[in-house]
Amino acid sequence: MALEELPLSRAFTLLEPGPVVLVTTSDGQRDNVMTITWTMVLDFSPTFAIKTGPWNYSYTALSSSKECVLAIPTVDLIDKVIGIGTSSGQHTDKFKTFDLARAPARHMRAPLLADCLGNVECRVVDILEPHGIIVLDGIAAWIDPGRRERRTLHAVGDGTFVVDGETIDRRTAMRSKLPDGV
Repeated sequence: MALEELPLSRAFTLLEPGPVVLVTTSDGQRDNVMTITWTMVLDFSPTFAIKTGPWNYSYTALSSSKECVLAIPTVDLIDKVIGIGTSSGQHTDKFKTFDLARAPARHMRAPLLADCLGNVECRVVDILEPHGIIVLDGIAAWIDPGRRERRTLHAVGDGTFVVDGETIDRRTAMRSKLPDGV
């Protein structure tokens, strides 16, 4: 088998992290939600990073309020995820347009999304301007244990998505290799 060259501008499609998240914000007057396809967990802690910037309507609320909720949608919500990501909150009430059920957050003005598998209330701890990276500390996390659909979406970056599949359990083998406390 011969390897085929991939344009360097497409290399990110090999490494895209996941899962796709919906980020809710509130400026104190109005709630909004945006789709983010670049997320990252930092270390073995509730610290996360997302990529966004001034081109997103939610960015102003996110950078001024210093808070948000990361909501984790599942595959059954893909059409809403795409619709949210391809429309602007500046002109659209996305909660109404996409029939999103809000739930009150405990620590944030931004709402939880009741239709998602999980939600993490977060505070902004750093904004790396040149790279559009927002670093978040998780404050509280919520999960819907009764939700039947649990498969999450992972954006490849070219309009295609990978859906979580079979789970392979190797926890016992990993524990013997990890340092204590991890």
